Amino acid sequence: MKYQIIFTNDEFVVINKPAGLIAHGAKHIDEISLTDELIKEFPEIAKVGDDPNRPGLMHRLDKLASGLMVIARTQDSFDNLKKQFQKREVEKIYTALVYGKVVKDEDEINFPIDRSAKGFKMAALPISKNGETNEDGRKAFSEFLVIQRFINYTLLRVKIKTGRTHQIRVHMAAYGHPLVGDDLYGTSKTRTKNKKLKTQRIFLVASELAFKDLAGKNHHFRIELPEEFKEFLEIIK
Repeated sequence: MKYQIIFTNDEFVVINKPAGLIAHGAKHIDEISLTDELIKEFPEIAKVGDDPNRPGLMHRLDKLASGLMVIARTQDSFDNLKKQFQKREVEKIYTALVYGKVVKDEDEINFPIDRSAKGFKMAALPISKNGETNEDGRKAFSEFLVIQRFINYTLLRVKIKTGRTHQIRVHMAAYGHPLVGDDLYGTSKTRTKNKKLKTQRIFLVASELAFKDLAGKNHHFRIELPEEFKEFLEIIK
């Protein structure tokens, strides 16, 4: 599960995280993480950031998802990127395969997101409450565009304006189209399908990432879908 280096300079490194590799460790987690591996290659990141458990990490990517991540190599770079994330200036685009035929060619999903009563997952909340805007939870905005429709699936290009935990997974499930391979937010029917398909990942890829360096220069990165994703698309055609 070795990550792939897409680009590196003195300020940051951009990598392609494989599905199955957790982004960072914690006291209750006993497995090798992306940050464990990165520190071996880029030891300077150990002292970068606000949280020693997440050295250099600017954003997260779910363990069973894959794709682009940027890691700061210096504190100045971390502070610069952090401001861009806070101001929602970083462009994050994902490719997602969901169950069912999505009717609209494009749409915006804006359900607020909050911690589920079950504790171990997130939940989408109603937009309105008692006839007024629901102020519960945290505001979340996702935009999608249909790339291709299959008989029982739809391939989407998803752009997120906010970065809530499990945002795309929660939003697509609430929209009625759970991600393929997602047992946590899927229905009993899609979980059964996941089991039959023997999915080893969530079919979600952080495929594009754009931001500015300390000098204000724009950087834009794009990757292809991983082989297991492309092979699955060939099967369902």
